[in-house]
Parts: sequence; structure tokens; C-alpha cells
Amino acid sequence: MSILTWQVFSRYVLDTSPAWAEQMALLLMIWMTFLGTASGIAEGFHIRIVEGVTSLAQPWRGRAVGIANLLIILAGILFLVLGGQLVDATWNNAVPTLPLTRGMVYLVIPLSGALMALFALEKLVRGEEITGSAGSA
Repeated sequence: MSILTWQVFSRYVLDTSPAWAEQMALLLMIWMTFLGTASGIAEGFHIRIVEGVTSLAQPWRGRAVGIANLLIILAGILFLVLGGQLVDATWNNAVPTLPLTRGMVYLVIPLSGALMALFALEKLVRGEEITGSAGSA
């Protein structure tokens, strides 16, 4: 049973709501979002506009993809550096209803930034082309 299902059941059936459920659901959503972003870059599922790039002739197509990967690497490095600073600044701040600190919750930000940069670097080195989304013809 999911955490939110338990929270709703507790609130409306048992007439009590566990204090930790909302914080845990928020923590899991933060981690899922950041790791999902890194995974999307690795798998090529991240949000992008491909029609404009795929219509370009070579070598412009390759250059556009290279620039996009460089921008993703830059964003990943920013997540790594600034996320690391956030983790450092909040490492001792307690999460009110969980045995964790805010720094532990935010640890996913520099982690996902490093993964994003590494995945984009791999694509840049390999010179991978982009393909259209599943919905495009």
C-alpha cells in the first residue's frame, strides 16, 4: 500500500493522519523527479524539440546535438555544485517528522547533476544522433 493511500485511509477512516506520511511522500517525489531526469537523459527520453534539429542538414544537425549535450553537461555541473552547497548548508536541519535531515533529502540534487553530466558527456563523446519522439511521424 502506498504512503499516500495510507494517509488518506487514516485520515478519513481512522480519523487520524500520520504526521510522517506527507513528508515521506514529498521526499520520495523529490528523489523520483531528480533521478528520473538523469535517467531520461541517459535513455534519451528527456523533453526536447526534435523536429527542428532533425530537419537540419549535416553538419548542422550534429552541431546542434553537440551544443544541446554541452548545455546539459553545464546544467548537470550546476546541479552538482549548487546542490552540493545546498546539501552542506542544510545537512543538520531536521525534517520535522522523519529521522532525516534536509541535507539527506537534498543529496539527490548533486547526485542527479553528476549523473546528468556523465550521461550527456557519454552522448557527446559518442556523437549520438537524436531521434524523434514516439508520437512524431
